[in-house]
Amino acid sequence: MQKDLKKVFGNTHGLDEKSVSFLTSALEKNNLPGFDYIEFKQSLAALSAMDMDEIIAYKSAFATASTVGLTKAKLLETAAHYKGILTKEKGQFDQAMQNQVQQKVAGKKEEVEKLKQQIQAHRQKIAQLEDQIGKYQKTVDNADAEINTAKEKIEATKKGFEFTHQSILNQIDKDVENINTYL
Repeated sequence: MQKDLKKVFGNTHGLDEKSVSFLTSALEKNNLPGFDYIEFKQSLAALSAMDMDEIIAYKSAFATASTVGLTKAKLLETAAHYKGILTKEKGQFDQAMQNQVQQKVAGKKEEVEKLKQQIQAHRQKIAQLEDQIGKYQKTVDNADAEINTAKEKIEATKKGFEFTHQSILNQIDKDVENINTYL
């Protein structure tokens, strides 16, 4: 069966395309052998594309899957496995985001503070240092805009990822609920 998980999980409106690619790639890399939750989800997507009723789609996909040995317990177990993969990816993403904040925001703030202190010290020095003070002041003036731009970009990336991450988790939770209800 085709492994394009972006189409399976990424069809919710408003998802961040980069995050969808990243998360579905992690799912693909960690896809367990055989017919499991991923293949079941792909079957559901194919049946949904035919405008099949949701209950019928779940039962039909499961009936087909059961012919190759898939049980409800195995389906739920593998759904939990993929949720674990997504949770691990979220942890790694959070760490990378924290590193980005440290590098691009906190590090820049430290630089600005140091420059401000140098500016103050140079103002107390002789007129010969006025040129150097002007150069530092320009760096300080530009740093606030760079900090704001970096913060906005990081926050937008974080929001897009978290929305996408939660959406995929919600889809899996809904599928688990439907599996428990319908099967």
